Amino acid sequence: MLSPSLGPRLVSVVGRQEVSPDSVRLRFAAPEAASAAQPGQFLHLRCGTSLDPLLRRPFSVHAVDPVVGTVSILFRVVGAGTAWLARRHPGDVVDLWGPLGRGFVLHPGDGWLVAGGVGVAPLLFLAARLREQGAAPQLLWGARRRQELAAVADFEHLGIPVELATDDGSEGHHGPVTDLLAEVLSGRRAPVYACGPRPMLRRVGELTRQAAVTAQVSLEERMACGVGACQGCACPRRGGGYALVCHDGPVFPAEEVELG
Repeated sequence: MLSPSLGPRLVSVVGRQEVSPDSVRLRFAAPEAASAAQPGQFLHLRCGTSLDPLLRRPFSVHAVDPVVGTVSILFRVVGAGTAWLARRHPGDVVDLWGPLGRGFVLHPGDGWLVAGGVGVAPLLFLAARLREQGAAPQLLWGARRRQELAAVADFEHLGIPVELATDDGSEGHHGPVTDLLAEVLSGRRAPVYACGPRPMLRRVGELTRQAAVTAQVSLEERMACGVGACQGCACPRRGGGYALVCHDGPVFPAEEVELG
């Protein structure tokens, strides 16, 4: 049962940054959410006024500052809802619910963080929490082109080594980020935490099964209710049945869900 203090409420925007041509980071004054959030959970935001758009949108918790009481999201502008959200500036108010969902299970020791595009959003919070526990994770980040990799400095500030891949070869490895994962797993096997497009996650699952390492994947899905009531975000489980991304996830062991 969600605590009443974490139910829908109005929060103020206290920071805004354009991190790439089509991606924006917003920071909200939300002390309850900042205190309760765990890496991999999401916030459900109403992206518009009144009933336009009608449904909330899920956004991974990107960063938190429990001392100051702020929580941040990083998102790409892809439609009317995110375009409205991208136009918010400090002083504006947003309807926020959360944190919701099940996040990453943190394993002892180091790990590989694997991101595809804006799938990097939940991995900054995860990286910070792993560093707090004394781990030394590394980030493998792939995108279509170098302009989409503008948040690299945030990981470097945490002391996280970063390897990059781009589809067009404009930065780092020319090819998918899973090429980098295949290479590193051949040398050092460590738990994998991944978020990105389904084809990327499917390949992550294949590589980690071959290497016999633990992998968790954060699924990106449209969610209507955010609490498992509407069952609109069902994902097939391996072996039969369905999982609800908003309620049972969004983070799952890679071997538990069908990623095809």
